Amino acid sequence: MTRRTAALLILVAWIGVLGWLIGRERFRPRSTLLSEAALNISPGATYYRVLLGGEQIGFASNLVDTLPDAIRVENAMLLQIPALGELQRVDARTVAELSRTLRLRRFDATLRGDAARFGVRGTVDGDSVLRIEIESADSRRDMTVPLRGPIVLEGLLPLQLAFGGELAVGQTYNIRMFDPLLLEQRDVAVTITAESTMVVPDSAALPAGGAVWVAARWDTVHAWRVSQRVSGIEIQAWIDESGQVVHATSPVGFTMERTAFEIAFENFRRRDPSAASLASSDIIRQTAIASNATLPDRAAQSLRVRLGGVELEGFDLSGGRQTLEGNVLTITREPSARLDAAYRLPADTLAELRAPEPLIQSDDPRIVAQARQIVGRERNPRRAARLLTTWVYDALSKQITLSVPSAVDVLEARRGDCNEHTVLYVALARAAGIPARTAAGLVYVDGSFYYHAWPEVFLGDWVAVDPTFDQFPADAAHLRFTIGGLARQVELIRLIGRLELEVVEAG
Repeated sequence: MTRRTAALLILVAWIGVLGWLIGRERFRPRSTLLSEAALNISPGATYYRVLLGGEQIGFASNLVDTLPDAIRVENAMLLQIPALGELQRVDARTVAELSRTLRLRRFDATLRGDAARFGVRGTVDGDSVLRIEIESADSRRDMTVPLRGPIVLEGLLPLQLAFGGELAVGQTYNIRMFDPLLLEQRDVAVTITAESTMVVPDSAALPAGGAVWVAARWDTVHAWRVSQRVSGIEIQAWIDESGQVVHATSPVGFTMERTAFEIAFENFRRRDPSAASLASSDIIRQTAIASNATLPDRAAQSLRVRLGGVELEGFDLSGGRQTLEGNVLTITREPSARLDAAYRLPADTLAELRAPEPLIQSDDPRIVAQARQIVGRERNPRRAARLLTTWVYDALSKQITLSVPSAVDVLEARRGDCNEHTVLYVALARAAGIPARTAAGLVYVDGSFYYHAWPEVFLGDWVAVDPTFDQFPADAAHLRFTIGGLARQVELIRLIGRLELEVVEAG
């Protein structure tokens, strides 16, 4: 149940490759050059296979339509992700309208899972404001993002590079990005690292009596390798001189390959994934870290681990219950005395961590009413936080849900995994007047450490709680690496497949 955090983080980062990221342009002004070059952009469609562990788990497409005064681009991706023996369906789509100089005018991005839907619409107002409408189930919120110049769709960055004459090995650009899925701006370094030719299927044929489409003709394309770095994560893609992706890889095993439509779509539609293939490409089991020692499930009072294999700078490893000395992390479960707060509800401190956020709607009447029903007249923060922990644990069925969680949606659906439990808890705690935030990292379950999210509440100091397991406080087998929402959690991806963890002492 809690194990799907890694799946969601990987999914969010991979979707970024296909064009969900919106970036602020930091190149030198070249509107005239782009305006002239953009006249050479032709309408068309490009198709891709999406692979994980050598197995096709989905397909993607890129459609370009040229209008008299605009360019319309649609990126779509359908995935069936193996997770704990089940296939989780995810449909990601973004439609963007750009000017003839490739400046973004508006976009509409949606992410649909088996049990949830998340959408973001954006409109650029001049070059100074991005107006956003967030839709999740029946909840809608507006937000405004100030800009310092024109922005471009990152999925169209290859077009910018190709038609702006920037495809030169060794060139590096720093781009300010806004991700509508994470609702946050970030800095990304883009470097042209290599130049080569690649061969891709141009058309497909179905052999007589065959069940699988195969390449009928091949095309040789001139391509450049583009490397992106964001939050310590590196993603590489090969793009051609027309600004289309040829091949792309992520650091956690995803691959996207350009191919003919039938090979991408028909072969995926006809496939019958076996239990063996599901197990070999299971995204959750692949990211688990086996423990060198057996710990008491949900009862560890203290834990010391040695971390290696990755650069630890930038993670939230110290503070509260955690102490980092060199590469040894010590976690001590909060004793009873540390759970007694010196304030009464509502708190009069940490206002920003009692305030609503786009996906933590602590001011929504439904969230406020539910918090009052749970807490009642209780004014002791410790007892109120405990009541909330038990209520969220009891109220939500434990179910893998690959989507972007919203507190209001979770309250209505009453199901989800650790991210749903956490976002609802944080919203309810803030509505009750308790400062609360999201933490994420690793948790020990059945002999392995899995990626996980849980809340922290302020009771004189920050205290970890876990409504997914009904733990108050959470046991010491919760290793916090980040503090903050999904945008911070994405940074955990740079640990996957690299982090070395050795249990030194447990008690």
